[in-house]
Amino acid sequence: MTGGTGGLARAAVVGTGLIGGSVLLRLRDTGLDVTGWDPDPATRRYTQRQGVLAPDALEEAVAGRDIVFLCGPLPTLPRTLARVAAATDDRCVLTDVGSTKSDVATAAMLHGLGHRFVPGHPMAGADRAGLAAASPTLLDGAAWVLCPGPTGLDAFRRLAALVIDVFHARVVPMSAPEHDTAAALASHVPHLLAGALAGAVQRAVLRDAVLSLAAGSFSDGTRVAGGPPERTANMLLGNRERVLTELDAVRAVLDELAEALRAGDAGALTGRLDEGRVARAALGERSFTTHRCEFPAGAEHAGELAYLRELGVAGGHLTGCRVAAGAVTYTAHLPSATPLG
Repeated sequence: MTGGTGGLARAAVVGTGLIGGSVLLRLRDTGLDVTGWDPDPATRRYTQRQGVLAPDALEEAVAGRDIVFLCGPLPTLPRTLARVAAATDDRCVLTDVGSTKSDVATAAMLHGLGHRFVPGHPMAGADRAGLAAASPTLLDGAAWVLCPGPTGLDAFRRLAALVIDVFHARVVPMSAPEHDTAAALASHVPHLLAGALAGAVQRAVLRDAVLSLAAGSFSDGTRVAGGPPERTANMLLGNRERVLTELDAVRAVLDELAEALRAGDAGALTGRLDEGRVARAALGERSFTTHRCEFPAGAEHAGELAYLRELGVAGGHLTGCRVAAGAVTYTAHLPSATPLG
């Protein structure tokens, strides 16, 4: 691999909003040759003012690139993927940053792109939108899901090396369906709950009084409600069945809390709240063990693919991916006392 970036020295970013813009600015700051493209002419002009080439034609922006990040709205990704694939070389790695993975992964397979398209999702964001809100540090250290496929492990390795080296991200390898299931509870349902809480306040008779008293608990719990509603709606609709399933699970816990409160059962109420406290505390208290695993780079990939997917499902991540001397070596981190296999 070249310079720790999998040889992906020439990049393009298609769709330069908050996430795409942050990817673009970080690639620029790292010194990679990067172009940007957005359907909005004003955004293209703003991109050029950031010192990044932004041609008017999508095909010109992606031609000759080693990697293209697709960062437009979720509903546009399958169509944009096909268009970018037609304008790039077969060795060009394609990836996206969308918050749902199954639909775009299926589209890639239908277009025969499984060998070079790696579905991706950096788990980061903000309550603002657009390139003006983007930051080259937004994705620093993020958990960045990459979905390796049976025919695309070479592309996965190259992309993982770049994401780790350039963004210092924790690469979480998962299948597309497993990502969508986990993201429903980790990200998508929280957007619904934040919207519901903020919406209830908006309808409240004492709305202004409530807002004057709102402190950390309200601000933290409703932060993502400040994002663009169209973007959130696309995310929820793109993962609708899984979101509804996990929403039922959250509703069941809410019902238990409400019943304990209604019955004046302090013990039951405390027990349910403590269950949540334990999960919340685990965000900052989990410890990890580090190991390295090596596979032949050119041999049968079934074992490597199974290892990667199992690592992600077990809560693990990668901080190293190197191909040398005919072997690929992963540096992996797994929650303590969670064995693989």
